[in-house]
Formats: sequence, C-alpha cells, structure tokens
Amino acid sequence: MMNEENKGTPAGKYRNLAIIAHVDHGKTTLVDQLLRAGGTYRENQEVQDRAMDSMDLEREKGITIKAKNTSIRWNGYVINIVDTPGHADFGAEVERVMKMVDGVILVVDAYEGPQAQTRFVLRKALEEGLLPIVVINKIDRPHADPVKVHDEVLELLMDLDATEEQFDAPFVYGSAKDGYFMTSLENEPPVDCTPLLFSIVNRIPPPKDADPDKDFKMLISNIDWDDYVGRVAVGRISAGRVRKGDTLYLLRRDGSRVPGKVTRLFEYSGLQTNDSTVGEAGNIVGISGFEDVDIGETLVQNAEDEPLPFVHIEPPTVQMDFSINDGPLGGRDGKNVTSRVIRDRLMREMRTNISIKVEDTEQAGVFRVSARGTMQVAILMEQMRREDYEILVSRPQVIMREEEGQKLEPFETLYIEVPDECANGVVRILGNRKGVLESMEGVGAGSVSIKASIPTRGLIGFEFELVNLTSGRGIFSHLFKEYAPYAGDIVTRRGGTLVSLEAGIARPYSLEALEERGTLFIAPGDEVYEGMIVGETAKPVDIPVNPTREKHLTNHRSATKNESVQLTPPRVFSLERALEYIEPDELVEATPHFIRLRKRIIDATARKRASFQNS
Repeated sequence: MMNEENKGTPAGKYRNLAIIAHVDHGKTTLVDQLLRAGGTYRENQEVQDRAMDSMDLEREKGITIKAKNTSIRWNGYVINIVDTPGHADFGAEVERVMKMVDGVILVVDAYEGPQAQTRFVLRKALEEGLLPIVVINKIDRPHADPVKVHDEVLELLMDLDATEEQFDAPFVYGSAKDGYFMTSLENEPPVDCTPLLFSIVNRIPPPKDADPDKDFKMLISNIDWDDYVGRVAVGRISAGRVRKGDTLYLLRRDGSRVPGKVTRLFEYSGLQTNDSTVGEAGNIVGISGFEDVDIGETLVQNAEDEPLPFVHIEPPTVQMDFSINDGPLGGRDGKNVTSRVIRDRLMREMRTNISIKVEDTEQAGVFRVSARGTMQVAILMEQMRREDYEILVSRPQVIMREEEGQKLEPFETLYIEVPDECANGVVRILGNRKGVLESMEGVGAGSVSIKASIPTRGLIGFEFELVNLTSGRGIFSHLFKEYAPYAGDIVTRRGGTLVSLEAGIARPYSLEALEERGTLFIAPGDEVYEGMIVGETAKPVDIPVNPTREKHLTNHRSATKNESVQLTPPRVFSLERALEYIEPDELVEATPHFIRLRKRIIDATARKRASFQNS
C-alpha cells in the first residue's frame, strides 16, 4: 500500500520519542493506549493486549526483548514511538535508539518507584541531551503512592546530573491499563490519553537541524528484515529527503564508502510498515537496497560527508561456548544440527544485536558468544530451538581483564527488595557470593531495600537462591558498575549430581531408589544416556547411577507394585536456570523439544581420567 500521508509533513510537526521503564512498569501497555488514541484501531475492534510485543517469546515472558518502531498521527502531528526493553540484559537495544529520538517518556510504577534499570536507561537518555516526560503509572494499584514516587523521580534526576531543563520534566499520572491520564492528582477527572498527548507535542522538541534542503544524511540505529527485500536500515533522517531510486553512499565503520540504490522506502504507521514515495527530514524511516548495512553506520547523499557519531554501547560481561550437539541423541530432534548452520545463525544474530559478539574458537564447531547476561543468551537459545536447531552451551563465564599485571573482573550494583524477615538471609547469600553491603533501609509495608556491590560471577544463579529464600516475594535488579580486582573463588552449587551410567529408558523402579539419594530431573519414560545428569544430591560429589534398571518380576503382585510407584515430580529447568546451574565441566543440551544437562565428557572412564590429570 502506497502511503502519501506524510508527504510534505514539515519537520516541526514530527515528534520522535522512546518509551523507557523498568520491567513490568507498563510501558508496552502505554503504547497500546497511544495507538488507540492515534486511531490505529477501529472503534470496538478486538485488540490483543501488548500489541507491540510481537515476538512469541515476548508475549510468553511478559517482557520486551527487541526495540520496535511505531507511529501515530494526532492533531496534525506525526508522533514516532520506539518501545524499548526494560531488562538490563537488553540494554543495547535501548542505547542505540537514543540517536533516533528527541525525547523520552519515563514510565514508573506508582508503588515500586524508580528501579535499577530505570536508572540505567534514563542515564543514557540524559547523557544524549534528551528531554523526559514522566508518567507515574498504575496509580490505581493497592498501596500506590504517586506523591512519594514523584519525589523519588526528582531525586533520581538530580543523582543523574540532569540539566535544569531536563529536571523540569512534566509529570503525568494515570493507568495505562485503564487508558486514562491526568497532569494533576487534584481536582482533575481522569478521562483518556489527551493530557499525555498534549505533554508530548508541547514538551518533546521537533528534530534538531532537520533541514529538508540540505544533503540527505541518516544514522542507522536499527536493522529490520523484510521477506521481499531483505535487510532494512532504520533510522531518523537528520537532513534532506530521500526517494525510491536515489543513489546513496553507505559510510562503513572501516572507513569505506559504498554506493547503493534505494530499492524501497518504508514508513511506520500503527502496527504496520507502509511503502512511501519520499522520506522527509525528521522522520523515522526504513531504507532497503544495502545488503551489508550495519547498525551505527551512516547513509549519505554526498560521498564526501562525514559519518554521524554513534552512541557508546556498554560491553558484554559474560561469555559461553555454543557447539554442535555431539551427544548420543544428537540430530534426532532438530533439523539444523551442523556447525556451519549454527555458525551462520549466530553470525546473523550478531548483525542485528549489537550487544552480542560471536567469535570462532580454536576448537572446530565451537563458537564463543559474549553477551550482557544469562537471560540474553537464554533468549537466543530459545529462539534457535524454535527454529529447529540443536546446540550445546557451556556455563556462563565472566569476561576478565588484566591491567598492570592485575586480574580484574566486572562488578555490578545490586538492588534488592525483600520482606523484613528475609533480610538477614539475603545478606548471608551476598556474603557467600563476595557481595559487599552498601546500604539497607526499610521501605514500608514490611519490606527492606538492600543495595550492594557484587561481582558479576556472584549473580549467576542468584535469582534462584533469592526466589527460594523469599518464597518468590523478593525482587532484584542490577547495573554494570566497573571492572575491579578479582574477588576470589565463589561456590554457587554446593551439592553434586546423579550421573547416568547407562543409556535407555528411565524406569519407575530405579527412579524410586534414586529419589532417596536426591532430587530427580527426569521422569519415568524419559530417554537417558551415559553422562547425562539425571538428578542432584546433597553430597558434594557426582554419583554414578543407573536410572534404566528394571525390577525382575517373579509374580503378578510385583508387576502391579511396579506400576503403582509414586514419584515426586521432577525438577524442570528453564534455559536460563539450566545455564546458571551447570558447572564448568557440564553442558546444557537444547533441542526443539528437550532441555537436558550432561557432562562435557560423556564416557565415565575418560571423565575420571581427565579429572586425575586436572587435579
């Protein structure tokens, strides 16, 4: 469909903004309401909640993973909106869109207030000189205190060295879920999104220096994909205008200047992308025709122009190895199982996800993936599983540095909120993980807020311990702090494992006996193989077991008894939990339908020989 609606829109009528927030503070729901207000949905149209979360994984996990563009038209203005992730592992998705926008809407929960990721994302926005609008959301939530949260946001702006103009941010209060907002908590009836939309057009400035009469120039802040034209470079047009068929130059990071022709031009409108005849200065558009385009590069009309500066991206802090599934069950569940297709998929991910780095290793079929955190890698693994890949992945290892002969490791600032009675237990966990307590204070409603500094290594598996200690009531978030001297060894798993000695089908009779030794990870009927981890034991050693052994039946009663064995349901691992659970000599086997834990060396004799050599 050809879209002429934006043709001739003056730059002063564009408003480009990003919506930022901590996980689950309601920003994607807020985008839904803005889409309604902009006429994206017909009256009485059935609408799926969180429409911008288009990936299956986003909808299942309730988080935003990829930054996405949309646009609404209101009172003669074109409002381009970028919905960004709230989880720190996907921080690069946030960082790179800051060059596309001129302001941000900061969404803060009226009960929880600003959280760690709020601080992380807001700091990036303020450093780019962007002006914020603050939306205090969920004011109808039990125990909500919007006045207190208002003051906490102002304190946060001061802490982050906001300019006077940034500090003077307008506040809007409301409920994105119920679709109403207001600029004051006193004597203003809640109606709809109009107060927020007025704040956007009055507060967010039009694009800077967006002169349509200058030569075309655009920084590429995102890469999209179209089934017909392939890679699409997405960014805000800084100057000039562009049409289909124009010749542009791609200014690469290596200094080369590659000419190419615009084969297609896209605009964002509601939940769709539409073909356009012209892209105007100040608008956010997608351009196809450049096969090897990358995020951070610049498209220009004049080959002599200089590239536009790109925002600094925080470096990865953890790495793990991806390899082919060479286990006994390898190749039986997935279609994409060779090292070549796995490498191609990882390299493709690196092209659109700038916070992930992929390297070949000296070992054939093994690829090192560096990322911001375990969740980011678990999401990648889950996407690959759904694309019919089989992979083996090692335990996350932090990326160390060496300066002046000293070993340095990454540290995080950790923010935790737990019930009062759990505070001492959390402090004990932090001590075991080399964390240093910085502050602890009551936050009302029987809760305690804890701030600590902890090695990134200490965060691997921390969530599982916190959930167990607080029965799921504890919440935490973290920010990269610095590289500092190595803090010493950290023991995160104190027990050993039950390792299968045999291949075959797990039997109820043998599993009943194994339950006395520990917690099982498998159920009767599961297929197992030698070297597969089938359970956990409290003893700090690995115990070889045979889960396939059957009872020799001598009479009818024995057969009946065997069928009526009552077993505790096995522990089921998510990918993220599995990665955090395994030790360096173990691997996670991920296939389309199975997540298994196994020893790196499957053969028991070879494993014992290797342990003697390493001791």
